[in-house]
Amino acid sequence: MVTDDDVRRIALGLPETTERPMYGTPAFYVKARWFARIREEGDVLVLPVASEEHRQELIAADPGVFFTLPHYDGYAAVLVRFAAVGVEELAELLTDAWRLRAPKRVLAAFGG
Repeated sequence: MVTDDDVRRIALGLPETTERPMYGTPAFYVKARWFARIREEGDVLVLPVASEEHRQELIAADPGVFFTLPHYDGYAAVLVRFAAVGVEELAELLTDAWRLRAPKRVLAAFGG
């Protein structure tokens, strides 16, 4: 199980990441693009993914960790349950979301 402190520590450890509110909850940005947001429940993370198909693959592979809500229909984003994910997997998920949203210059400096 991870906490919002784990999310914050990992996200802010990625290059050129800042934290600021989005819809009244903590969100993490690489430059001007968000790549993670803690939902109002406080124990669910919203992450962008490459496509809606990828979101469905994640949910099908591990519905205990990944899910969605009707609010996100039509968007390439997945929800992650804090209680069902470990720190290592969280770091991988956040890094993937960061890479998806980071500008090319920032990605190149990161080695990506």
